[in-house]
Parts: sequence; C-alpha cells; structure tokens
Amino acid sequence: MSAPLPVDAALPDLGAALEARSEAVLVAPPGAGKTTRVPLSLLAAPWASGKIILLSPRRIAARAAASRMASERGERVGETIGYRVRLDSRIGPKTRIEVITEGVFTRMILADPELAGVSAVLFDEFHERSLEGDLGLALARDAQAGLRPDLRLLVMSATLDAARIASLLGDAPVIRCEGRMYPVDVRYRPRNPHAPLEKEVTASVRSAMNEPGSVLVFLPGAREIERAAEMLRNEIRDPTIDVRPLYGAMSPADQDAAIAPSPEGRRKIVLATSIAETSLTIEGVRIVVDSGLTRRARFEPALGLSRLETVRASQAAIEQRRGRAGRLEPGVCWRLWSEGETRALPLFDRPEMLDADLSSLALDLAAWGVTDPVALTWLDPPPRAAWEQAITGLKRFGALDADGRLTGHGKELSRLALPPRLAHMVLTAKVGGDARLAAHVAVLLTEQGLGGRAVDLRERVERLLQERGERGRAARALADRIAKQVGASAEEIEPDRAGAVLALAYPDRVAKARGAGGAFLMANGRAASLEVADPLARESYIVIADTSGAADRARVLAAAPISLADIERAFADEITFSGSVQVDQSGVVRSRRARKLGAVVLSEGPFESVEAADIEQALLQSVRENGLSALHWSEGATQLRARVALLRSLDNAEWPDWSDEALLGSIEEWMAPALAGVKRLADVDVAAALGATLPYALRRRLDDVAPATFETPAGGTLRIDYAVEGGPVIEVRLQELFGLTKHPTVAGGRVPLTLRLLSPAHRPVQTTKDLPGFWRGSYAAVRAEMRGRYPKHPWPEDPANAEPTRRAKPRGS
Repeated sequence: MSAPLPVDAALPDLGAALEARSEAVLVAPPGAGKTTRVPLSLLAAPWASGKIILLSPRRIAARAAASRMASERGERVGETIGYRVRLDSRIGPKTRIEVITEGVFTRMILADPELAGVSAVLFDEFHERSLEGDLGLALARDAQAGLRPDLRLLVMSATLDAARIASLLGDAPVIRCEGRMYPVDVRYRPRNPHAPLEKEVTASVRSAMNEPGSVLVFLPGAREIERAAEMLRNEIRDPTIDVRPLYGAMSPADQDAAIAPSPEGRRKIVLATSIAETSLTIEGVRIVVDSGLTRRARFEPALGLSRLETVRASQAAIEQRRGRAGRLEPGVCWRLWSEGETRALPLFDRPEMLDADLSSLALDLAAWGVTDPVALTWLDPPPRAAWEQAITGLKRFGALDADGRLTGHGKELSRLALPPRLAHMVLTAKVGGDARLAAHVAVLLTEQGLGGRAVDLRERVERLLQERGERGRAARALADRIAKQVGASAEEIEPDRAGAVLALAYPDRVAKARGAGGAFLMANGRAASLEVADPLARESYIVIADTSGAADRARVLAAAPISLADIERAFADEITFSGSVQVDQSGVVRSRRARKLGAVVLSEGPFESVEAADIEQALLQSVRENGLSALHWSEGATQLRARVALLRSLDNAEWPDWSDEALLGSIEEWMAPALAGVKRLADVDVAAALGATLPYALRRRLDDVAPATFETPAGGTLRIDYAVEGGPVIEVRLQELFGLTKHPTVAGGRVPLTLRLLSPAHRPVQTTKDLPGFWRGSYAAVRAEMRGRYPKHPWPEDPANAEPTRRAKPRGS
C-alpha cells in the first residue's frame, strides 16, 4: 500500500465538492501528492464513467506523474494510467487516466469540443499560467457551459490566487490542503555579477556539498546548465557523485536518469531549469542552490518578434525552489543573492498571456468560432495590442478573412500541430516541393535541442536526419506525419534550401548584412547580430528564426542563409521600389533608387528623373538635421544677419528674429525661394535669401541706420564688422580720422562704433569708443611714439583740427 500523503486528508472534501457541482479549486503545497493522488481518487466517483484528463505543463512531469500513478496501482504505464505528449505516448484500450500536456489538450478539444468520453479535466500546476493552460481552461469552461454541463473541471496548484480562480469558475468551492515540508535552512551567498554564472554556481555547490544529500541547482537555461556541468565535472572528481543536467530539450532517457534515485552509496548534482520547480520529486535532494534566475520569452507586437530574456524569478518561484530541499527530510537552500533583494522580487511570475505571441491563440480561437476573445472567460484576457498584431499576421498569411473568420487555408493551418507561421511554411513549401524539409525545420524549431545547437539550421537539419536516438527517430516520424498531412510526397530533403523555406514563415525576418562584424538588419527594421566567427556572419542575406537578449542587442540563435534570387522569387509582390533624394556629407544632392523588402534594401543605384521639389526638400531637410552651419555663410550674409540682430536688440518689434531657432523654424519661408536650380548647399545665396524677406522700407532703413561701410574723413571706405564680439567695429589708420571731432555711430546715434586705430603699417595703436577723448588724452603719447617710428607721416599736435590723410608727407616738407 502506498505511503500516506498530506493530500489524502483533503480527498473526501474534494470528492464531495465535485459530487455537488462541476467545478472546484484545490490548493496544495509542493510534495502534498495532489498530482498523483487526486486523479486516482476520482476513478471511483459515480460521475466518472469516462476518462479523467490530467493536464501537465511539461512533458517530463506528465511522464513522471503517469509512471508514479501506475506504480501505485502495481501496473505498467499504458494500462489504467497513460500519457500523451508530443513525440511520445503510452495509451491503451483500458486507459482511464490520461496525463497530457496542455498543447495536446488544445488539439483534443478543438477536434472534439464536446470531449466525448471525458468525465473530468484536471489542470495541474495552474499557477505557472502558461498560455496553453489559460486557453485550455477558457475552452473547457466554454464547452462546459454550452455542451457539457456534467464535465468536471478541477484547477490545482501549489501557489495561486484561489479567490480569482474560484470566481472565474462561478464561485467554485476551494479545498485547501496543509503540506508536509521539513524545515529548510536558507543561506544567502551573493554572487559576483561580473563573474561567469557557472563559476559562481560551482563555488556555491562545492560549499553546499559539505552537507549530506543530493543537490538540485536552479539555472535559467540549457546553455548555463551545460557550462556549469562541465565545470563541476572538472572540479569535483569524486566518483560517487553524478552530475546530471535536466531541461526540456533532453531525451526522455536522460531526463529519467536525472530524476531517478541515486544508487546506494552515491549522490548526485542535478542542474535544472524551472522545469524542476513543481510536479517532479527528485529522490534524495536535500540541498538546493538557486541562482534566482529564469528565462522567459517576450513578444514585441510591433515587430512580430519573440526573444528570450533572462530575468529574476518571482517570490513564489523561489519559494517553490526552496521547498524542493524539504520534501523528504530537513534541508538547506543556498540563494545566490542578498536577503534584502528578495523583497524586491515580483510576487508571482507574469502570466505568459501578457508577454507571448498570440498568433496560435488567435488561430485556435478562430477554429473554435470566436473572433473576439471577450466572448470567452479569462483570468487575464489577451492584451489588445498583441491580439491585433496576431490577427494582422494571420490575415497576411491568408488564414483569416476580412471579418477575422477562418479561411480554407486557415482550417488547414489549424489542423497542424504547429504555430501558425510554421504551419503556413509547411503548407506553402509544398508548392515548391520542399514540404518535407519545411516540416523538419518546423520540428527543429519547436523541439529545443534537436539537431544540436548550431545557429545554422542547415546543420541542424543534417544532424536530425542522421540522429539514431529515440528522440531523433520520433522527431523525424513527426515531421513526416506533418508533411503527409499536407499531402507531400516522399520528396528528397535539401538542407541548403532551409533559408528559402524559413522565409515563408518569417518574411519580416529576412535580414541583410550591415558591413563586417556579424551585424544584420531585418525587414522589420530591427537589428540582430551573430558571432563574428560564425560562418553565417559572412552571408549577405539570412532568415532569422530565433533571437535572445535585449531588443537593442539581439543575438541570433537560429537562422539560415538565403539567396537574393530566392528572396525576389518568394516576395515579388512585396518588394517595393522607392526613390530617395538626399544631401551627402559634402552638401551635394544625391539621388538613389532602391528596391526594398521592408527595411532591407535589396539593390540601389542613381536615377536621373528627379523633381525639383524633391531636390528642394532634400536641401531643406539637410539643414534641418545638420543646422544652419551646413550652409555657406558668406561675409555678406554673416554681416547682414548681425546688422539686423543689432537693430532687433534695440527695437524688437520692428526687425525680424534671425536666431538659429527662428531661422530653422521658418526655413521653408526664407530659404526655399532661393533654391531654384541649386543642387549644392554651398550654392545657396544666404544673404540674398535673407535679404529678400525684408520689406523694401526696412531694407532702405537698414542701410541708413546700420550701414555696411563707414566713410572716413580722408575718403576711404571701410567695412563695419557687426558680427565680431563687442561690435560693431571698424579698423582704421589713425591719420584718416584727423579733423573728426565727433565719434562715429550707427543706429541713429545710439550705438558707437568701436574704433581699432592702426599705425601707418596697419599695426594696432589704440581701441576706443570715444574719439574726442582720445584726441584730448592719450593721443599725445601715441604721437610721440609714432613720430619716432614713422617720421615721414604727419603727426599734428592738434589732430581734431588737422587735415585727414591717407599718405605720407610730400617730399621736402
């Protein structure tokens, strides 16, 4: 007889609740036994004449649950208890409890909305809030309301908001079970954020292994697990310790080896993703080392792109992880962060519904007959932006009509157990004889780890075709079944055509190399990069299937090269032609004609027939972007602007504002009229353009009150510099001002000119804004010095009454 478990005490209440009505919620902590004991307890219920379906979020958990229940009944899997997961199933004619993954349930209920022969559907570990789990509950609830009021629905979890679930199920009764967890000592060991994660994990594991028992290490993904496993095997050379990775992309046999009890006298280190947080019991574990990290997919609706992100685990998740150390006896949990950081963690993981690509959800709902998700009951409804993007994408693929209803093509897509993009790829590839290749590519992209981890999908296809293991054979069989579903013949598979078929699924991710360094630009406008050493980095064009990392520095995880000819053939109707007129760095107008697929330029070259208006706009835009300094400011233009600025400072209302900000803001008004026939910024006559905006009366007044030149008493004409600091300024030889008794001014006498007085050799002598004062004062000292240096020039004692001159003394005088 099986050992008692905490959930046993709650089974009578649960049975009574499901006898009285069709919905219930069970909250039971990890290790309580709900996954295995609840389905078995319901077999004898008077209403349970049909099958009991137990939904599990993960395949490994589904297989383990079926095996444990069969063992408790002294049977083999496939008799009373069986399981069905992708690539594997064990179901017999006498099977009454089927443990299936949530995706399998979606296909089941879409094929048979009445769920004939099913008495109950149990949603296990619902707190994980997977997209398929939320969808399965919504569809089951809808089927129950319209077709099967007798169908029992039970939602089970270790940590969830029971009140919300109960409300969703029509105020269903909530049964709670107390757990049986042994004390777990939590120890904090903050890791060095600059050190490799695997190094920090290895050091923590070595410290933790001073305690007895096996170790369960939580890491975010397969890459981190494999690196940590390699380091541990190199550093821990104890033959009695086994290092076992555990993640979803492994073969069933390797997964079973990780969760199986260690032989007598041995212990193990299990390196796992969040796959080991719930459902699974790994025998012998009493030490947990938690990195505090998890990996989640985030979807960007605007780009139609999902990317993997490594994020902090929630408080609920780290508590689940801690509990793994105390399931069978007291344990220890090492956390690789500080105690204070725990309070900053989110309480629960975000529902996948809020971050996922909703294309599959939208297609499944269309197959269900729902065009708007509000028609169903959700714990968290699909976000509107992601939903609209999904509908747009499905319409682009021809899966939905204008009203959002399933088309014939859409019906074919919905029958394939693939995401819509990949299903469309397989169906469309059939036309070119590539359906089998497309099916194998689709399986590779939906089954992590198959065919290795090379970025180049051609390599993965070749390896998949040669893999001899059970998982490889099952994957090839699945791919061939998919190809057969679409009516493909036994055609040859050409791995080199992987990019061409991949583009049918991801036209928005056709990417072009951006110079050296492995950088690419996708048709959707987003950048991604490859390692420089990767052979794909040398390709001109690739199609990207998967990325990871932040949006501004996405790293390519899976891609395949594609030729320009294949792009042109596949997207002839989507390639656009555009002409651009731009100003280059030298200020010259250049015209280009480009063929583009989205943001990717396939080819470009110069073209001649450019409208004058386009040239004008290009010149104006260049100045807008680069500022007024992009123009050639002649001396005349600079002085004109400074003259007007001076007068505006004295009389703001009358004179125009020619500041940088004002000129850029009104560039169409003053510059555009001067652009006729101009193709270079250097040829723009700025002075004429600005001057033309002044009314005639102001132009005349400008010359009167702020003249460009100054006439000296000696008859010389000198330029007044209004732009210089401290201006307006003139530079004049001292003798030319003899006889001038009044200081020269502009602006109607309001602004004195700054006089830079020069010697006969044009060297600075004095600077003044008071010429009469200079004559009366320091001129005497200047005269004494100048007479010695320039004896041939006149230096009268009374300059205010002397004759101005531009020459030296006459000979003999």
